[in-house]
Amino acid sequence: MSEVNNQAIESSSGYYFPVSPLMLFPHTRGDFGVYLKLNGRFVLYAHPDENFTEEHRKRLYQHGVEEIYILTNQRREYEKYVEANLGSFLLNDEMPMRERSRVFYNASISIIKETFETRLPRSMDRERFDRIMKFVATGTKFLLQKGSLKNVAALISHDYETYSHCVHVFVFSTAIWQTYDLEESQIFRLGLGAVLHDIGKTAIPKHILSKKGQLSKEERGEIKTHPLKGVGLCTMIPLSQDALNCILFHHEKMDGSGYPLGMQSTELPFAVKVVSVADVYAALTAERPYAPARSPFDALVMMRDDMPGHFDIRILKRLISVLSEAQVVSANIG
Repeated sequence: MSEVNNQAIESSSGYYFPVSPLMLFPHTRGDFGVYLKLNGRFVLYAHPDENFTEEHRKRLYQHGVEEIYILTNQRREYEKYVEANLGSFLLNDEMPMRERSRVFYNASISIIKETFETRLPRSMDRERFDRIMKFVATGTKFLLQKGSLKNVAALISHDYETYSHCVHVFVFSTAIWQTYDLEESQIFRLGLGAVLHDIGKTAIPKHILSKKGQLSKEERGEIKTHPLKGVGLCTMIPLSQDALNCILFHHEKMDGSGYPLGMQSTELPFAVKVVSVADVYAALTAERPYAPARSPFDALVMMRDDMPGHFDIRILKRLISVLSEAQVVSANIG
């Protein structure tokens, strides 16, 4: 990797996109250039095909560099690089869990953001799905490791973008599923449903999703179409029935007051009950256009005391338990 080039490359910032320096994995090589932004100018830091080292990452950290930049026309090369190296990094026990958690969270947001910010055609394409499937497989293995939830939970932001919300729901759902006697392969299949549970919102007008204040009756009706639209977008990809159930039924409630079908508790699949708990918890602890973020403690108390009939209380207690063990909330909440 070269030192900072003295000759700055001037261009509109639209030609670059920012990533965390943590995404340069040691002992790897990327087919893309790496730039720094100094005084509003982009400066070449690493040529394509140069080896990334731990020393250079430490140097960036010591100098307070929080973002590096990649040329937009090299985005696909960067994405391939991350996906090719993510698993080996996350599952490397020699790396501190705290650092691995930061990489997991940054990569999760990046991968899911691209899917949710690109308006999908009538159905999700297989290439896009394969990327998500590979991410969920790697993410599941990582989240099943001891200490991962504690470290990832500390990084979760309070924004309520659809893509970040889906990452959060995946994290919390996986934390609940691992308390049951489930095989990793089953948790992976369920995890796909958690990550994609709100995919239908990509078909909802953005001005409705981001509207501040009360929605009109028509706007609420439009929002409520997202589970059906989500299943429609997934018709051409090989999702399990459990995953499809998570997309279609995650707004159903135990007392039958949910949508789209008003199903009763005995009709609701186990996977859906878990995702619905994780979904509401992640939403309540996020800063939404119409409501401020609640603390984890307040969100769980609200779910337990103010939403009777909405959740399987046994699953809610499991979420409280895993969050207590991860020291996200105090153990006396239950």
